[in-house]
Parts: sequence; C-alpha cells; structure tokens
Amino acid sequence: MAMKLTKGPVQLNGTCQVPGDKSISHRAVMFGALAKGRTVARHFLFSADCLATIGAFEKLGVTISRDETSVTIEGVGFHGFKPAKQSLDMGNSGTSTRLLLGLLAKQPFPMRFIGDASLSQRPMGRVLAPLTQMGAQMTATAGHLPIEVASNTHLQAIDYQLPVASAQVKSALIFAALQADGPSTLTEKLATRDHTERMLRLFGGDIQQKGLALKIKPQTNLTGQTFTIPGDPSSAAFFIAAATLLPNSEVILPNVGLNQTRIGFLEVLGQMQGDIQVIQADSGFEPTGTLKIKSASLQAMHITADMIPSIIDELPLVALCATQAEGVTTISGAAELRVKETDRIATVTAELRKMGAHIEEKPDGMVITGPTPLHAVNAQLDSHGDHRIAMMLMVAALLSKDQFTLENADAVAVSYPKFYEDLLGLVN
Repeated sequence: MAMKLTKGPVQLNGTCQVPGDKSISHRAVMFGALAKGRTVARHFLFSADCLATIGAFEKLGVTISRDETSVTIEGVGFHGFKPAKQSLDMGNSGTSTRLLLGLLAKQPFPMRFIGDASLSQRPMGRVLAPLTQMGAQMTATAGHLPIEVASNTHLQAIDYQLPVASAQVKSALIFAALQADGPSTLTEKLATRDHTERMLRLFGGDIQQKGLALKIKPQTNLTGQTFTIPGDPSSAAFFIAAATLLPNSEVILPNVGLNQTRIGFLEVLGQMQGDIQVIQADSGFEPTGTLKIKSASLQAMHITADMIPSIIDELPLVALCATQAEGVTTISGAAELRVKETDRIATVTAELRKMGAHIEEKPDGMVITGPTPLHAVNAQLDSHGDHRIAMMLMVAALLSKDQFTLENADAVAVSYPKFYEDLLGLVN
C-alpha cells in the first residue's frame, strides 16, 4: 500500500495512549499457554506479529479468546500441547519464531515453522545452535526458515555464553532450560531486555541473576495470572521524537513501559538535550510512567556499542533526530541492524538521503551531520516492508513542507496498526 504523507511542518499537542508492549504481549501468550489455569492480559497489542503468536498456539490446541483490549488464555501446561495439523506460520515475527523454537524444543511430536519472505531471510542459526547442544533436533533451510522440528522428549542443561546481545536468543534458551534435565547458566555479552525473566517470576517461576549471568532451574509448575501490559516504549518513541523535533509541541503519553533495559532512547534523547519528563511513575511486574514531551533543540552525540541493545529498535529514529541536531552524530557497534526486517543501516541511509539528509553508511552504523532541513529531493519514499522505517519516515515527513508518497506504508501493521491515525490525531 502507498500513501501520501501529511505535509509539514506542523506541531503536535495532546495525549495519546500508545498500544501495549509488543515484546510483553508475545510473552503474555507464551507464559499463559505454559501455565496452569487462566491468564488475562489487558491492553494487549493486536498487531500482525502478536497475532502470529496467538495463531501458533491455537494450532497447538490452546484456547485463546479476545475482546477489543485483552486476551484470555486457557493454559495447558508444558505437556498439554497437541500436534499441529498445519505448519506454524510466524508471519514476519522474529520474536515468535525464536522464542517458540525454545519453548517447543521438547515436544513429543514434529512441527514445521514457516514465515513470510522477509522473515525467511533472517538468521536462525544463533538460536538453533545452542538448542541443538541441548538435544533439540531442528533442521533449517540454509540457516533460515522453513525449519523442521523433530519430536523430542529430552533436553540437556547448558552452560552457554551468548555470542550476540539478543533478548530473543536468551529468551528461547530460558524457555528450553525450564524443561532441561538440570540447572542451566546463560551469560550475556551485554544486558538485554529482561521481559522474559520478569514474566517468569510473575507466573511463579524462579530465575537467579548475578551480573550478566542467569541461572535457570528446571520448573514446569507455572500459574495463570491477570495483569495489564504497559504501553510499548518503542512505539512511544515515535511520538517522543515527533514532539521533540516539531516546534511548539507538547505531548503526554500515559502508562509507558519504563523497564531499565528499554529506556535507552529516552536516555539518548536526554543527552541530546531533549525535554522529556516522567510526571507519574508506577511500579509493578514492569515499571511504567506517564511521559510529558516538549519540543527542544538537539545536540549531536556519539552512540557506542554498549548503548545499542537498549535502543536497537529505535535506532532509525535516533538517525532521524541526528539529522536535526547540531553537529556530527556517530552510531557504531550496530551491525545487528543489518539483520532486522530490512538492512536498517542501508535502508535508513538511503531513505533519509532522499529527503536531503547528510548521512553516511558505515559497516556497523552511520555518521549523520545536522541540522539539515528535510525536503522533497525525491518524493518517493519506501519502508521496504519494515514497520519501524515506515513510522520513522512518517515522522520525517511532518518536518518538511513538501508532499511525500510512502510505498509499503501498511508495514506498520506489524507493531502499530493505528499509528497513522494516532499520530495525525495530535497534529494541529
């Protein structure tokens, strides 16, 4: 789908409740299925990715019902799944794929995982290798989907150092370790988002952490829960960036997740002299808060490898903000961007250059010189089917006085189906 983007510059004012956190919504269905009893997850994100997770569990015999804002999962426990009559279609969801490979690694029946063209190009070896060490029998197609999973009734404990900073790989191995024959230890290179660990504890499980090392004991006695999913900080980031970059803007975002592993974008924008306040904070199984954002003049900064895990999904927005900041911003240590829904380093560079940005592609990042007015050097923009790129380009278009057309605009359905409607609802 192509759409014409709103001509800017404009200002944003008002309040917007961003949808539920995508990472937590995925895990709510997974833990709800693994637990005994009923789980109710409110403020659930009904995006294409999360619907892929729901669809997979329904094929495995789990009863899941939904209304406009929540899902209810009737848990079957670790041993209550039924053989799927069809392939498990992951759509575009890397989270669904990698986590379910670990969660389903010890099932007494075979399965086949498939996905769309984009997902079928994303690397799966990073999760298949350690799962194979644990005794899972999985056959990939040149390291990618489709993946055939053989029936399996035994998993060995593992002591494993993750070679990449990946919450998806870590989470897959946590799910597998819960079903192993002894305690497992996972050690990260850098701290990554800890939603799986938090939700495991919420459902009555136990996981021990010391520094970057996690110790997981076998445990399959989880209990269903009722809880509210925080607003997704990665979705909130687009409103934060837009309100920061558009003069005379002031936006309030209630109930945004403020997990320490997910607030990297807030910290980066703060260092760039953004104006972001937490005006109401709340604690729970995940910390949340209400954010108040005002427009601000930004300064360039250096983004280094140790900062990347906490802003991996927001880096396209960081690049956009850098085009409007004073000075030269460098992003390094971000090679992981090349194996996302698109090669986000190449795609961000190409699309922002179309708008006149001074941006240089590097093997593991970008160099951006600002501030540069964005305008219709080439009015044909393209998300390349990547939801984060589509949303970033929408924000970029609001900064320009020119009219743009965005190809593959419907990619936002992966994580935020109502994004355009919500963002334009704040325009005045």
